[in-house]
Amino acid sequence: MLLAFIAVVVGLVLLIWSAEKFIDGAAATSRWLGLSPLLIGMLVIGFGTSAPEMMVSVLAAMQGNPGLAVGNAYGSNIANIGLVLGFIALLAPLAVHSSVIRKEMPLLVVVMLVTGYMLFDGWVSRIEAVLLLVGLVTFVTVSIIRSRGQQDDPLTAEVTESLDSKPMSRGKSIMWTVIGLVLLVASSRLLVWGAVEIAVGFGVSDLIIGLTVVAVGTSLPELASSISALRRNEHDMVLGNVVGSNLFNSMAVVGLAGVIAPIEAGREVLVRDWSVMTFMTLMMVLFAFSWRGRPRRINRLEGGVLFTMFVAYTGYMVSIVVMS
Repeated sequence: MLLAFIAVVVGLVLLIWSAEKFIDGAAATSRWLGLSPLLIGMLVIGFGTSAPEMMVSVLAAMQGNPGLAVGNAYGSNIANIGLVLGFIALLAPLAVHSSVIRKEMPLLVVVMLVTGYMLFDGWVSRIEAVLLLVGLVTFVTVSIIRSRGQQDDPLTAEVTESLDSKPMSRGKSIMWTVIGLVLLVASSRLLVWGAVEIAVGFGVSDLIIGLTVVAVGTSLPELASSISALRRNEHDMVLGNVVGSNLFNSMAVVGLAGVIAPIEAGREVLVRDWSVMTFMTLMMVLFAFSWRGRPRRINRLEGGVLFTMFVAYTGYMVSIVVMS
C-alpha cells in the first residue's frame, strides 16, 4: 500500500510538470506552424490541459478499469469548475469579454445533457463513445472555420500575450512537446497503477478513486495555468481553460476510453456525479452571462458558491472511502 501511495504522489508530480511543458511546447509549436492565437487558445491549450485526463483514462480503460476513466473525466470537470474557476474567482473577480467562450458554454451544457442520456442505461457503449468523438471532431472543425473571422476577440490578445511571455525557438518547442508527451504517458501509467492498488486496498471502486484523488490531481495543470493567467490579468483565458478542458474531458476522454472498452456506469454516476457536474456547469454559465445589463463578471460570492460546492462534493466522496 505504501508503494502505491508513493506511485500516486510521484505520478501526480510528474504529470503536472510534464503537462505544463507539453502545453507550453505545443502552443509554441502551433505558433511556429502558423496557427492563429485564437485557435491556439480555443483548441491547443484546451487539449493540452486535458492531456493528463486523456492519458490516464486511456491507460485505465486498456488495463480494464473503465470506472477510473469515467470518474477521472467527470471528477475533473467538477474540480475545474469548483476548484479552479471558483478558487480563482475568490482571489479576484473574473471579467468575461470573449464572445467565443460565451458561445462555447451553451455547447458544453448540450454535451452534459447528451452524456446524461447516454448514462441512463448504465453504460457508455462503443457506438456512443464514437458519437462523442465525432462530436469532438465536428467541434474542432467548426472552431477552425470560425476562428478565421474572429481575430479581434479579446481572447486573441490574451493568448498572444501569454505566448510572448514564454518565447521558444522552433527546435525547443518541438523538444518540450515530445518530452512532455513521453513523460505524460509514463506518469499516467504510474498514477493509474497506484490508484488501482489504493482502491483495492481500501475496498472501494476505482470510480471513487477516479472521482477524488485522480480527478483533483489531473486538474492541477488547469489550476496552475489559470493562476498564471490571473497574474497577467488574462481573465478570458481562465474561463477558456475551464470550458475548453471540460469539453475535451466530456467528449475526448470518455470517448477514447469508451472506444477501447464499453464503460459500465452504475446508477450512482448519473444520480450523483453527473448531476453535480451538470448543475455546476449550469451555475457557471449563469454566472458568466449577462442578465438585464449585469456586467459579465464572476464575482467573489459566485466563486465562493462554486468552490463550496466542490468542497462539499469532495468531502462527501472522501467520507465514502473512510466509511468503507
